[in-house]
Amino acid sequence: MNLLICKVLIRVISLIALTLTLSSSFLSCTKKISFLTSSVVPAARGTIQVHRDRNMNYVIHVDITELAEVSRLTPPKQYYVIWMESASNTPKNIGKISSTKGTVSRQLKASFETVSATKPTRIFITAENDPTIQLPNNQMILSTDSF
Repeated sequence: MNLLICKVLIRVISLIALTLTLSSSFLSCTKKISFLTSSVVPAARGTIQVHRDRNMNYVIHVDITELAEVSRLTPPKQYYVIWMESASNTPKNIGKISSTKGTVSRQLKASFETVSATKPTRIFITAENDPTIQLPNNQMILSTDSF
């Protein structure tokens, strides 16, 4: 009888381990979203990857290429700021874009990564003079559709 109980326990533990492995692989699936073409910086291209981490937070990673130096915009600005909208549709400043040399590298590439407790539904980038601004201005550089 003890042998039968041990076999059943081993089978149950194996099923639990398999279930946990499968569920964690689904949680870490990455959703990749592309930015729409910009009317301000038409050559700029970018993607966003969103996935859940082990703590059930949303990891947001942004990669951008061909992004003009922010000082060359009309009017010139000092920072590119990334905004996130969630279910509330209220934009939240989640940080500024940076690269290895200043805001944008010589190869016109930039990246950004942050973690959010709320699920993003849209990401967009504006040009600003203050990286800690709480509301975006009207100079939208890149944006995604709602996702």
